[in-house]
Amino acid sequence: MIDIDGVAQDARRLVESCGDEESLKQVKAGLLGKKGSIAALFKKLKEVPENEVAAAGKKINELKLYIEQLIGQQRTNIKEIIKKEKLSISALDITLPGYNYGAGSLHPIEMINREMIEIFNDMGFSVATGPEMETDELNFELLNIGKDHPARDMQDTFYIDSVKGLLLRTHTSPVQIRAMRQTEPPIAIIAPGIVYRRDSDVTHSPMFHQIEGLMIDRQISLADLKGVLTAFLHKVFGKRAVRFRPSYFPFTEPSAEVDVSCIICHGKGCRVCSHTGWLEILGSGMVHPNVIRNVGYDSDKWQGFAFGIGIERIAMLKYGIDDIRLFFNSDLRFLSQFSGILH
Repeated sequence: MIDIDGVAQDARRLVESCGDEESLKQVKAGLLGKKGSIAALFKKLKEVPENEVAAAGKKINELKLYIEQLIGQQRTNIKEIIKKEKLSISALDITLPGYNYGAGSLHPIEMINREMIEIFNDMGFSVATGPEMETDELNFELLNIGKDHPARDMQDTFYIDSVKGLLLRTHTSPVQIRAMRQTEPPIAIIAPGIVYRRDSDVTHSPMFHQIEGLMIDRQISLADLKGVLTAFLHKVFGKRAVRFRPSYFPFTEPSAEVDVSCIICHGKGCRVCSHTGWLEILGSGMVHPNVIRNVGYDSDKWQGFAFGIGIERIAMLKYGIDDIRLFFNSDLRFLSQFSGILH
């Protein structure tokens, strides 16, 4: 007779008595090894009547599977015991309550930045990026701002003393130069990023965020520029009056400042808009032919427009903030007001 039930009971007792991996390994060999209990049972099948061999063989295989499950469960139990022992002697007290840091949210500058990028993406502009440390050539000279040009006074920046000719970029216009040098027209890009100028007061910061745009094609006109910027401003500030004023920038000709009717007084005149009814938003213009030629394009075939927008400026106007420094003070009382405003 084959005592399958007896072997099962002995196997359970042996497996459950194992307190470590080594003893469990030895028990496994004694039960499932080549000279183990299961192998011995298979050898005894020759003593079973022929008509009962199949049923007995099935029972032995089921017993083998049962033992394997017992061993697997005991191995898990041993690992859990070892884990608890290690934790009990650890310096870490897992019973202490955790720290609740709360849910985070986007910074208002990043929220406005994403909103603006999404608007221009919908118009067909792709995003281009470049380094914050630039050469004098890319930041000034190729943009029609020579070494003695008075426009440099308005964009006084930080220079890298250890490497001649390197500086912290004053605008993201160098990204436009890089894009035009690397890509054949037509081009439609925006260049968001951090820029630096030596300004610091309630409306200026030595470091601020900017988005510049560039579109180059064969038949781009000032009407295209006005259409794109008007649509953008309506998306950001709602349907309100937009005006273009003649201005001067060395890298565009003609150039224009772009205003919207005052968000506070709706064009009637107040302290915020200096009683003009208008708020200055951004600068723009048709790309200067010299800039077109400086990147290797034929200025007789290609023309385009460019614009630059200060992200902090948009945020201050949209949310009624009167001090740019609030964006950089990391004051949660201020920043938490913007949780969930946009995305």
